[in-house]
Amino acid sequence: MTDAGLRHGRASLGLSFGVQGVAFALLVTRIPAIQDQYGISDGLLPVFLAAVPILAGAGSVATEKVVARVRPSLVLRWAQPLVLLALLGVGAGREMWHVAVALGVFGLAVGALDASMNMLGVSLQRAYGRSIMTGFHAAYSLGGIAGATLAWAGARWELSLLASYLPVVAVLLPAALIGSRWYTEGKGAEGKLPDCTEAGAGTGSESAGGALSFKLLLPLCLIMTFAYIGDSTVSNWSAKYLQDVLGSSEQLATVPYNVYMVTTLLGRAVGDLGVRRFGAVAVVRGGSLLAAGGFAVVAVAPGAWVGMLGFTMLGFGLCVIVPQTFAAAGRMFPGNSDAAVARLNIFNYVGFLVGSPLVGALGDAWSYRGAMLVPMVLVLATLVYARAFGPETARYGGGHERPRTADVG
Repeated sequence: MTDAGLRHGRASLGLSFGVQGVAFALLVTRIPAIQDQYGISDGLLPVFLAAVPILAGAGSVATEKVVARVRPSLVLRWAQPLVLLALLGVGAGREMWHVAVALGVFGLAVGALDASMNMLGVSLQRAYGRSIMTGFHAAYSLGGIAGATLAWAGARWELSLLASYLPVVAVLLPAALIGSRWYTEGKGAEGKLPDCTEAGAGTGSESAGGALSFKLLLPLCLIMTFAYIGDSTVSNWSAKYLQDVLGSSEQLATVPYNVYMVTTLLGRAVGDLGVRRFGAVAVVRGGSLLAAGGFAVVAVAPGAWVGMLGFTMLGFGLCVIVPQTFAAAGRMFPGNSDAAVARLNIFNYVGFLVGSPLVGALGDAWSYRGAMLVPMVLVLATLVYARAFGPETARYGGGHERPRTADVG
């Protein structure tokens, strides 16, 4: 693989992450409009919302099987247009079964898309021999901000869902198809994997790089779940918390999520530099401590502006954990990284499903301030498994200590 080929592959994959950020934001930020268009009751809405991540998990499982026979780039090439067409279907339908089918297709395709995108990201990082994974997720965050802005404009101008979605899909669909021509599974020089570095990919031993061991992958699965519980807490409860608990105005209550998205983008934009300088273990530990501190500030905040500071800390802290978890899975199983990424991706949706109802139930039964301490503790638990992000994990498997005998080579 030439340097130019790697650069083109990196740019096209970054475009894919950005397009997915736009599409997902356009869906989730227009949920009230979707509910109104199809007459979905408040009681039925959670069923529709839960179905998407459940089907996405199924799509990720299916992708693990499919990539044993075809390249991840081929899965991504066709999953992304399917996601965009499903989004358009959500906007174009009128009957309840229309939205059920469209959201079902969206969920399955998103699972395949998320898994294959991160497979390619891990592969390209291995070829580069240094951390680039966080940059791809920065592109996703940028797309999410763009999508949320487009959704706000559509709501502001009282556009129908179809009128909001159609121009976006008309632009992004051909762009994604054209960009897919340069997808590549990265290889090292002369088809070999580069040497393991602190920030880059590992060569792996037979135990770590061969058959996928769920026992070794489990710490990363837990970390992924904890990170998405934190993320879904911000996404689903920040506005209500600021308004109902901290007494902000309705307008100010909309700000924390926007601040969170911006700080997530900024943190991911520089995250790879931090990994290259200090190593993945140090960056993940720092991010976990900062995120836990953010939840603590939110929990004890006397007013809205201090609460806003806490959500800002959360954005900077949580943003590095997810991309580095995917990268660590690739280092842990360099000979089976596609399957590891697909398996790990399922826990993205587990965290998303668990986070919002967990905080809501604790808030109703106890208090919303107290509920914020639960994701704080879960994020802190990442520190226990931080060694899984180190290069020694790729050589010696899982979270075990590297042997210290003189003949280790």
